[in-house]
Amino acid sequence: MIYSPTSSIGLLLLLIGFAVAGPESDPRPRAVHFSACQEHTNLHHRMDVVEKKVEDTVEKLEVELAALLEAVEAPTWRPLLDNNGKTDVDILEEPVQRQTPLK
Repeated sequence: MIYSPTSSIGLLLLLIGFAVAGPESDPRPRAVHFSACQEHTNLHHRMDVVEKKVEDTVEKLEVELAALLEAVEAPTWRPLLDNNGKTDVDILEEPVQRQTPLK
């Protein structure tokens, strides 16, 4: 089968045009691409909301922990903590083995 030079040149120009144009960057329709971008934006927004809630929770826990530490270090509890490593009452010890009576 013999091809005419015109059809060969036309085919060659068509192939060059495809090569220059390159592959399509995003084969999805514009509406689908916009939808994916919107989902991505929504995901980031939800992650920001969760991050804010976590930060708020951590701040509240820090405040509560500070209040608990302050309460434990209060004068009411100080005698229980200042026994040079020994506690007034050992909860694992049998009541018969206790050397000092409960106050």
